Amino acid sequence: MFRAQFPVLDRLVYLNAGTEGPVPRAAAEAATARIEVELSRGRCGRGYFEELIGMATDLRARYAAALGCDFASVALTGSTTDGVNTVLAGLDLRPGEEIITSDEEHPGLLAPLARSRLRHGITLRVVPWDELAHAASSSTRLIACSHVSWVSGRVMDVSALAASGAPVLLDGAQALGAVPVNVRSLGCAFYAASGQKWLCGPEGSGCLFVDHDRLDDLLIPWPNYGSLTRGSNPLDLIPADGATRFDHGFPPGVRSAMALASLEVLEAPGWEWVHGRAADLAAALASGLEARNLEVAPRGRSTLVSWRSTDPDAEVQRFADAGVIVRSIPGQGLVRASVGAWSSAGDVDTLARLAAA
Repeated sequence: MFRAQFPVLDRLVYLNAGTEGPVPRAAAEAATARIEVELSRGRCGRGYFEELIGMATDLRARYAAALGCDFASVALTGSTTDGVNTVLAGLDLRPGEEIITSDEEHPGLLAPLARSRLRHGITLRVVPWDELAHAASSSTRLIACSHVSWVSGRVMDVSALAASGAPVLLDGAQALGAVPVNVRSLGCAFYAASGQKWLCGPEGSGCLFVDHDRLDDLLIPWPNYGSLTRGSNPLDLIPADGATRFDHGFPPGVRSAMALASLEVLEAPGWEWVHGRAADLAAALASGLEARNLEVAPRGRSTLVSWRSTDPDAEVQRFADAGVIVRSIPGQGLVRASVGAWSSAGDVDTLARLAAA
């Protein structure tokens, strides 16, 4: 049974994967086994490093399958924000150019954008979520926004963004693993995502999609051994083929082992089932809250449900005391639940009843 793969659900109604996904038992076992290998065999020798590279290659391929792209278009990062920073630091931004974003963005995107404004003198324009697709101008160098809003659970009309002609950088923190993603169909230039949220992997894991036609638009912000073509003179700085050049350092074995095991758990029933079940349960939660006269924030077919509260932090603590884990959204007056395929109808009903109490 799929739900049985997540031991935390035996004692908590865990509805906070938008922050940290529940850890599958198989992932913990894989991490433990990998640590034992490194403890007993040592971290040395050609075989050891080839093994790490092989695991990273497998992980890159799994991320590519989830993103709907080819293997060569994926870099391994440590978080969504790592991917965002890779793109913004790699672009040759100039004064007078603008980046536009929405009014429902996470600090993990906004802080890198603010740094770009300070460092490069660009114009940063924030527009309402629903107006973003029509906000691009001739000076727009990049549209940077969330695929799914971390505030409300609304889903961006990415096709409309792409139709503007400006390259699009998507923050996929609340999307990859939660909703169907196909970066080719979306038409985005860049897609940054986390591994520890909806993919239930370890902290410090993530990925970045870079469209092949955009590879040379980016400088390598932090060149390293893996960034280079094998056998080249490092001082020539000849980049490795594909998005591998943007990998963040050498791939840790424990991270790869845990991430791969988590992905195997999610892949087993199929992504279509995972996405569909989570979205259906989230919709049921939204309906249950509305039926109890709670104000649910406008949302799309996603896994996030936010509702209005006069004291969100107190509500989150009240729920936690009852064994229900959700979170508040700072400055928005909202409590947010993250509903996964591992959730149950009972979980959803428990939260709805508790919220109305």
